[in-house]
Amino acid sequence: MMASLLDTLVSKMPSLSASDHASVVSLNLFVALLCACIVLGHLLEENRWMNESITALLIGLATGVVILLISNGKSSHLLVFSEDLFFIYLLPPIIFNAGFQVKKKQFFRNFVTIMLFGAIGTVVSCTVITLGVTQFFKKLDIGTFDLGDYLAIGAIFAATDSVCTLQVLNQDETPLLYSLVFGEGVVNDATSVVVFNAIQSFDLTHLNHEAAFRLLGNFFYLFLLSTLLGVATGLISAYIIKKLYFGRHSTDREVALMMLMAYLSYMLAELFDLSGILTVFFCGIVMSHYTWHNVTESSRITTKHAFATLSFLAETFIFLYVGMDALDIDKWRSVSDSPGTSVAVSSILIGLLMLGRAAFVFPLSFLSNLAKKNQSERIDFKMQVVIWWSGLMRGAVSMALAYNKFTRAGKTDLRGNAIMITSTITVCLFSTVVFGMLTKPLIRFLLPHQKATTSFLSDGNTPKSIQIPLIDQDSFIEFAGNHNVPRPDSIRGFLTRPTRTVHYYWRQFDDSFMRPVFGGRGFVPFVPGSPTERDPPTDLSRA
Repeated sequence: MMASLLDTLVSKMPSLSASDHASVVSLNLFVALLCACIVLGHLLEENRWMNESITALLIGLATGVVILLISNGKSSHLLVFSEDLFFIYLLPPIIFNAGFQVKKKQFFRNFVTIMLFGAIGTVVSCTVITLGVTQFFKKLDIGTFDLGDYLAIGAIFAATDSVCTLQVLNQDETPLLYSLVFGEGVVNDATSVVVFNAIQSFDLTHLNHEAAFRLLGNFFYLFLLSTLLGVATGLISAYIIKKLYFGRHSTDREVALMMLMAYLSYMLAELFDLSGILTVFFCGIVMSHYTWHNVTESSRITTKHAFATLSFLAETFIFLYVGMDALDIDKWRSVSDSPGTSVAVSSILIGLLMLGRAAFVFPLSFLSNLAKKNQSERIDFKMQVVIWWSGLMRGAVSMALAYNKFTRAGKTDLRGNAIMITSTITVCLFSTVVFGMLTKPLIRFLLPHQKATTSFLSDGNTPKSIQIPLIDQDSFIEFAGNHNVPRPDSIRGFLTRPTRTVHYYWRQFDDSFMRPVFGGRGFVPFVPGSPTERDPPTDLSRA
């Protein structure tokens, strides 16, 4: 009787429709491909030419070829690309983890130089690319573009992807170079998106001096408010966890709250039309400086590796999909009648992005070196070449912005828009595979003592920098005591030692006002019976 009842219930259950079944099959294959990327990436770890991003890209290309053959040329991918999927679900964990795991003492020590490269440099690169495409594209028969289109193209191809270089650099052996490449990459992505959105929201048909100043003001407005929102969200999470101390009952709650608050910061920025990239990045920095120290030891370990794992999976997912989408037959069919034009456009874009990159890296490095008296803090020519090279790769941000500008629901009917989409795909593939494969040999040639790094995590066991830490007051005082470095007590002292002076006063303010309210290392109240460890934990903010 029980068996017959089960048979009746099963027979009445709705079966999967054909579309639902196809979605389940696609997701299964995609998860299997992600597993394959992880395994092959591990096996090719020591390879001279390959890294995990190139591996995922090539697997995506190979999978796209197989799907094309099976579907008789109808489709090359398992999932339909959506810029919403990228910006809402995949990008936030990558950027948040970048802020959460960054070695802040090096990042903020070189903050001015990073902002020069990431913000000013991106605007310079965008300007060079815009001027170049305005001149060259008018001579090619690719459709009618207005000033807004040319500016958008400049913003699209000003967005870099320095993942390949960061996978080769070792942040302990070359802390200055790593912090510059890493910091510039994050600020560059944020600046590119902010510039792109500002261009999209302005009517550029009647451009004048007033409109130009409003565009510039809107840029700084987005930049400042996005940063403040990220800092505020991080501080709120630190205050809540410090006051309520969820760990006394459940570590799951505090881990969940950290994750949700991090994601909330990004979504709030999108809600208020701000830059979610900047917001979630600075939220990650603030959370690692305050919130992370207010949770239990088990939660610290969990969050540190959970955020890194989510970021890794999102990056692999993006490169895998870009590889498959590169063979989308519909886009290539639109430009099949003029392959020479598509190749010319791609070649022009690659040349312009190399020129735009050089237009700011070397001049800004020269200016930065003028302000540095210590030889170890200067950017030598070999480092400048590595910084220039690290920004030649183009990736998912460029792809997503191009789809946002030149497609509707992932499809495009206009020939000019189709050429821009296929050219963007070509530039991303060529730069990631060719430039990416040459990255390891180039860095080993320029920096022969450089050892490849296998992790982005700021592990507490990694060697400390021999330089004065940026946000480490104890080390500063110890260094000053051993080397007779005078305290910054005058305007002259501030001008001659601006970095040390700013951080000295920041540490005083942080220890006197911020940490007693928001927590942090040494300021977490003891709760009887709580699982807080007895020994002081490794300070992620000082790692």
